[in-house]
Amino acid sequence: MHEDELDLAIEECTKVIALDPKDAEAYRDRGLAYYDKGDYGRAIADFDQAIALDPHDAETHSDRGLVYYFRGELDRAIADYHQAILLDPQLVEAYNNRGTAYYDTGDLGQAITDYDRVIALDPQDADAYYNRGNAYHEMGDLDRAIADFDQAIALDPMLAPAYNNRGLAHYDRGELDLAIADYDQAIALDPGSADPYYNRGNAYASLDELDQAIADYDHAIALDPQDAGAYFNRGNAYFSLDDMDQAIADYGQAIALNPQDADAYLNRGLAYDNRGDMDQAIADYDQAMALDPQDIDVDSAGGLA
Repeated sequence: MHEDELDLAIEECTKVIALDPKDAEAYRDRGLAYYDKGDYGRAIADFDQAIALDPHDAETHSDRGLVYYFRGELDRAIADYHQAILLDPQLVEAYNNRGTAYYDTGDLGQAITDYDRVIALDPQDADAYYNRGNAYHEMGDLDRAIADFDQAIALDPMLAPAYNNRGLAHYDRGELDLAIADYDQAIALDPGSADPYYNRGNAYASLDELDQAIADYDHAIALDPQDAGAYFNRGNAYFSLDDMDQAIADYGQAIALNPQDADAYLNRGLAYDNRGDMDQAIADYDQAMALDPQDIDVDSAGGLA
C-alpha cells in the first residue's frame, strides 16, 4: 500500500475504535498499517491492545512478533511466535518467522526444526526450503543446503536469492563453474542486487580471471557503494595485477567504510611497500597490528590477507 493509503486505513480504523473501543480487529488492522509505515512503536501499542481484548488470536501474536523482530528484539519476537503456535499449531507463518528469529540468534538447530514444520504443513513453500538451506549452509552441511536450494528453485524458479545462495554453497565446495552459473542466473533475475555480482567477482578471482572479477566488483560497488568488502577484494585484484595505485585507492575506501579492518591496513601497507613508499607502509603495518595484534604478523606476511 502507498503512504496515503496507509494513512487512510489508519484513519478508518481510528474511527471504528472511537465507535467501539473493544474492537480487537480494528486495533490489529491499525497496528498492521503502522507496521507497514515503519512506525513500530505505535504498531506494538495497537497489537498490545488487540491482544488484551482478544488474547486467543494467534495471528495478532504473530504480527507483534514480526514487529519485535524488525526492532531487533529477538527474544520477544520468539516469545510471541511461540504463543501464536500454542494458539494455532497450524499457523505456518509463525513457524517460519520463529525459525528466522532463531537463525538470527545463532540457534540453527531450532531454526531447522521450525522450517521442517513449515515444510510438513506446506510442502510447496519455496521460502521454507530456502531458509532451511541457509541454516544448513551456516552449519557447514553443504550437501543438504544445496538440496534445499534445489527444491526452493524447483518450486519457485524466479527466486533469485536461492540461486545466489546455492552459488555460495557451490563456491564453498570448490565448484566454481557451478557457482558462477548460479550467480549468472541470480543476476539475470535481479540485476539490481549487488550480492551476486560481488560473489561472482570472488569466484572469478579464485579462478585468477581478474579482469572479470574487477568488472563484477565495479557492478557491486555501483549498486552498493557502502560495501567495504567489494572495495577490499577489488583492491586485492588490482594488487595481483601489479596496479598498486588502484589497489591503494580501493584499500583506502575499504578503510574509510570500515576503519577497524586490520586486513585492509595490512594489504595497503603491502601495496605501499611494493611501490617503495616505506613510511606509509610502516604506518599501515603499525595500524594493522594495533587493530589485530593476535593475527597480524607483518614480518611473516608473504602475501595478501
